[in-house]
Amino acid sequence: MAEELSLPENPVAEPPSGEDRQRLLSHERHARILDQLAVSGSIGVAAIAAALGVSDMTIRRDLLELEREGRLVRVHGGAMLAEAPASVAMDSEEPRFDARLRRGSEAKAAIAACAAGLVSSYRTAAIDVGTTTYLMAGHLREADHLKVFTNSLRVSTRLDGGAPEVYVAGGRVRPEEMSVWGPTAIAQFEKLWFDVAVLGTSGITAEGFFDYSFEDTDMKRVYLRRSGFRILLCDSAKFQRMSLVQVGTLADINLLITDAEPPSRIAAALAAARVEVRIAPPAAGH
Repeated sequence: MAEELSLPENPVAEPPSGEDRQRLLSHERHARILDQLAVSGSIGVAAIAAALGVSDMTIRRDLLELEREGRLVRVHGGAMLAEAPASVAMDSEEPRFDARLRRGSEAKAAIAACAAGLVSSYRTAAIDVGTTTYLMAGHLREADHLKVFTNSLRVSTRLDGGAPEVYVAGGRVRPEEMSVWGPTAIAQFEKLWFDVAVLGTSGITAEGFFDYSFEDTDMKRVYLRRSGFRILLCDSAKFQRMSLVQVGTLADINLLITDAEPPSRIAAALAAARVEVRIAPPAAGH
């Protein structure tokens, strides 16, 4: 009698282990993240975490892994698509004030007028050095409720005889820029709190915004630390330009006023940092 054969039952697949399941979920999340990036160009951590039903920390780990693979670039609060690095120009020398004032004069006039319309609604304003902030000050001469704090002797002169109260930091003067800097100036303004700060810049990239000098940068950072609302003025000729010192990241500002739409890489970084972008209309007479 033939020996009875015992056939195995139909095999049932073992459920994946926790590690395998996690790997599968990670793969799915990565695909969804990249799909969303392809549509919008940028994503926020909180939004994609909510859409996928996972924690912000999980998404941050996913973004880190995808960045290591070269699939995306992390920015403050999210990520944007990786792309061929846009060329960034390096300005090694600071042009003279008069030369900068003539360069892009129409754009700067438009930005200055737009910024003044916002700043005039506040009670206390810190105003940085620079050509566009200098032009903006000329629009504030009738703002009799405004107190202006500045380290720019040019700004203070522009407002001389006008309605605002003007307070100038004490310290050492940079002759060409006519800006005040040093530990005394910093200590004075560190004790204050401003409703709004208006900063100029030598250039802006997706990584942040820049200035030519260490001395003026120290005061810019005081304004950033000690202000409730922070406005950056930057004409479009300064997009994709950098200089000696990075003042801060895009997340350090609340509003960018410019004369044209930023290039896609900067625009995505601004959106991820939740920075409002306002395009100034042409100024009257230009």
